[in-house]
Amino acid sequence: MATKTIVESDVGIICYISKLPGFRGILKQRYSDFIVNEVDMEGKVVHLTSLDAPQEIGEETVTMTDDKENTKSYASEIDAFRSLAGNSDAKHLEALLCQINSGVEDSISPVILSPDSDKSHRTAIHSFFKQNFKFLVTDVVDGPDASSKCIRVRLNIGGQKNKGRNSKKRKERGDKPFDSRGSENWSENDGKFLRFHLYKENKETQEALGLIGKMLGIQPRSFGFAGTKDKRSISTQRKRGI
Repeated sequence: MATKTIVESDVGIICYISKLPGFRGILKQRYSDFIVNEVDMEGKVVHLTSLDAPQEIGEETVTMTDDKENTKSYASEIDAFRSLAGNSDAKHLEALLCQINSGVEDSISPVILSPDSDKSHRTAIHSFFKQNFKFLVTDVVDGPDASSKCIRVRLNIGGQKNKGRNSKKRKERGDKPFDSRGSENWSENDGKFLRFHLYKENKETQEALGLIGKMLGIQPRSFGFAGTKDKRSISTQRKRGI
């Protein structure tokens, strides 16, 4: 039996304000009638095209990168530091870099720079190391007399263990960097974040991320995204997880 088409008179419309021609439309009620696809920063429409896991970074590639980093020449940085802190401290820094390049981290001792009572100058040295030597950390220690301070330079091996808040978690994590996110299955060769496309049907964004987080053993707030999508829809958008 054919369904009767509803006309204006069936719903009480008997006249129009203007003589313009009318239009017809379809009232959509199913969630599958609404298709929402996010557009990325490059202007491309986001689609879920593969269910395969991302390719892992091989250890050989990482080893080659590490060797290249360790054998890097810091001649220009040392010259810049010499003009900032003097020839004596520049020699201490150069000796420290040679120890690091040798690959024996256990026997590397911190370097104490010359006493410096100028706080602004010490701040400039701290900034210099943050910009040029991200694998080194600096702090201030007492100098030879009560009125002087010295900057200590040491290799950053992940910070002190078992101190402060979350000491139990730090103890369980051991020497693993924080970027491992506490997961035993997170390879140290991978990056800090995993980017993926979320495809969902008739489900809230937070609800979908909650289910994924429950399966992965992480909190939903660990995911980042650019706005929620409608529940009553079939939507695809880019997500970032840790």
